[in-house]
Amino acid sequence: MASSDTNVGFPKRAFAAACAAVLSAALTNPLDVAKTRLQAQAAGVPYHHSHQYHQIGQHLVSPGFKKYNGTLDVFFKVIKEEGFGRLWRGTNASLALAVPTVGIYLPCYDVFRNWLEEFTNRNYPNLTPYAPLVAGSVARSLVCIACSPIELARTRMQAFKEFRTGVKPPGISNTLIGVLSPLRSKNNLPNWKEYRILWTGVGAQLARDVPFSAICWSTLEPVRRRLLGFVDKESNAATILGANFSAGFVAGSLAAATTCPLDVAKTRRQIEKDPEKVLHTTTRKILVEVWRNEGVKRLFTGVGPRVARAGPSVGIVVSFYEVVKYVLQ
Repeated sequence: MASSDTNVGFPKRAFAAACAAVLSAALTNPLDVAKTRLQAQAAGVPYHHSHQYHQIGQHLVSPGFKKYNGTLDVFFKVIKEEGFGRLWRGTNASLALAVPTVGIYLPCYDVFRNWLEEFTNRNYPNLTPYAPLVAGSVARSLVCIACSPIELARTRMQAFKEFRTGVKPPGISNTLIGVLSPLRSKNNLPNWKEYRILWTGVGAQLARDVPFSAICWSTLEPVRRRLLGFVDKESNAATILGANFSAGFVAGSLAAATTCPLDVAKTRRQIEKDPEKVLHTTTRKILVEVWRNEGVKRLFTGVGPRVARAGPSVGIVVSFYEVVKYVLQ
């Protein structure tokens, strides 16, 4: 199944992937909010009790808000303090990110993997098992760079709280304008550097997502092929769905847990408000500082909701994608 779909065109692959992305983003967004809030809190965003409002960029943090103590505690306090709908804060950014990301990512992965497998089978048979790892890494690199500004907006939308009565929280465009505003007010940087800040954290995102994809696909492909091998003669939409969801769940959970420290670094980079720090901080520097100053445990802040989100998300995306491809084929 993994490589028998070469007659499915790129537009059909992109359509299947976009449908899967919409479904996954809508279902798993609350876990993304929980993960981001926990990581932002660990980075020093003052969600604790205080006698006055705290200014975080353009956002006001409530004076009566207490510390988050875990994923379920985030859900409870967000619902209580901000309303049930805020668990889906940033869903529009997630959709704006997920559709082009997955719409490019999965079709490109398929194309690269099929080409690499054919090439290595003919010339270097011993390297064929590594085709999914290389294909996943290259495809993910492309989409990380292309969609980084939307990822930056989503992280900031989910990390900060808006408590001004009657004021609608900023959307994607206003969030990105807010990122640029401090630079424009100082007027001490050239225009290209102003817009470069919209790619804040792209290095950390690549450092997180490329290994994530490599681990995910190199785990998913053998598991998926083994499961599909059990039902090869009885292959239908239900068996394809089950095999791909199971393989995706296992692979996504393993990859998410392994790359959590890099996700922590990405979040810290993208919520940083000082433009000079943004331009001079590196992923390695953040990881070393967290390790030395806060301990290894802080490198895995938010690992629970991250794994709880990534496992089902990869399972949903891959299984839905393969089923739609099967139907179109």
